[in-house]
Formats: sequence, C-alpha cells, structure tokens
Amino acid sequence: MIKAIIFDFGQTLVDSAQGFRSAEKQVEEKIFKELALTSWQGFIENYRKIRKQFHEKSNFSRRAMWQEVYWYYCRQCDEKQLANWEHEYWEKVDAGTKLFPETEYVLGKLAAKYGIALITNTQGQQKSDKHRIRLFPQLERFFDVVIVAGESSVPAKPDMAPFALCLERMRVSADEAICVGDDWRIDICGARDAGIQPIWLKHHSVSRTWPDVKETVPIITSLDQLLDLESCCCDKMVSEDLSSNSLHREFSLWRIQLCVIAFLVQYLFQ
Repeated sequence: MIKAIIFDFGQTLVDSAQGFRSAEKQVEEKIFKELALTSWQGFIENYRKIRKQFHEKSNFSRRAMWQEVYWYYCRQCDEKQLANWEHEYWEKVDAGTKLFPETEYVLGKLAAKYGIALITNTQGQQKSDKHRIRLFPQLERFFDVVIVAGESSVPAKPDMAPFALCLERMRVSADEAICVGDDWRIDICGARDAGIQPIWLKHHSVSRTWPDVKETVPIITSLDQLLDLESCCCDKMVSEDLSSNSLHREFSLWRIQLCVIAFLVQYLFQ
C-alpha cells in the first residue's frame, strides 16, 4: 500500500529549462570571450564535456565547474568574478523558472491522501535558502519532509542516503513509497537502488533529449496522471522485474538500514 510520494523539484514540479538555457548561454559566451579562443564549437564541446563530468559526480557548483574549464585551457580565473557570475547565473535561472500548470492542484489532491516529501539536490551554493524552492512558498504546506541533498552532511542524489533519511522521517518503508523525478540517473536509479518504486516524469512541455535507456519503470508525461496511481503505474509495477524481485528489494532495504546507521554515526560524532 502506497503511503508516501517523494518528489524531485527541478523539471518535476517546476520548469526551469528556459532559465538554464539562458544562464548557460550567457556564461559560455563570457568565458569564451575571456579565454580569447577562436573555435566556438571546440570550446562548447569541451565545456559540455566538463559539465557532464561534474553532473555525473553530483557536483553542482557552477563556480567549481567554470574553474575547471579555465584549468583545462591552462588559464587562471578571477575567483571574485566567478562568484559574481554564479550569482547572476542563478538569478537568470530563477527568472526563467515557473511551476508546471498542474503542479499546485495535483500536490493539493495528493496531500489529502498521501504523505508528500521533496528531495532536491543542492544547487552548489553555500546555503539552502538560495535554492529555487524559496520562489514558491505556496508549495510549502504540501510537504511533510523537505531534504536538500548535498547539504548538512547528506550526500546528493543518487546516493541512497537522502532517500533513506526521507523514509525514516516519514516513518514509511521503501515499499510504501513512490518517487517521481525527471532525471534517469539521479532520481530514477537513485530511488530504485533505495528500494523505492520510481516513476519517470518526461513532461510533455519540456523540450529535451531523454537518455536512451531500457525503460523498466512507469513513465508519465504530466503530473496529473498521478491522481490515479493505480492506472498510471500499479499494473506496470506488478510486471516490472525491479518491483517483483524480492531479493533485490531485500538487499536494497538492507543497504538502506546501513545507510541510516552511517548517517546517524556521522551526525552524532561531528
């Protein structure tokens, strides 16, 4: 029986695609100009390769990533300038972030039946009060638990620790929860490894190249499909190897217990 629904934030409850595109383009042009390079295509390929490496390590600090770009070209960077660029970057992302039209209505309906949690990765800034979730205070009433992973000694997703911590705070087991997110590696694989049934949101309004993977989880294209969980995913969950394989689930639950113990030990002896 499902008792809790865990949501990601970016590109799950809100659409920040335009904000990110604008912010990335602005900083790419600034760095390219300052490096005085001649090949834009070569620069973009290297920039995006470095950005992908940081993403795969769940390192979301734009400043650190840009510093790596400078080092790649054997150039020193102005730390103060990068800090200013990072501030401008997130201001532009904020300006281009909006709720999906159905978000508030769907959360309201689901909160009346289930516990609702949010696990979002840090933006790589020093304080969580800088995170985009602050832009939408009207959503706060829906969440029983909010975790900004990557801060306060909690590792970023896809590590199992934030999922385990969320389950503990909500007082539910992994098989009593569902996790909804847009990122295959961070949200879907992270939840799956924690023994939680994931639902992959490929929102119909988002223009994006989705990873070419074997789709072994339920897929939705709008949040309002969650209003009928049984029809949108339960039938598929029965047939999924990930959900029906009891050995996998038992192993995942064992790993979650170890993860919780490790987190508590680290917290107590800080």
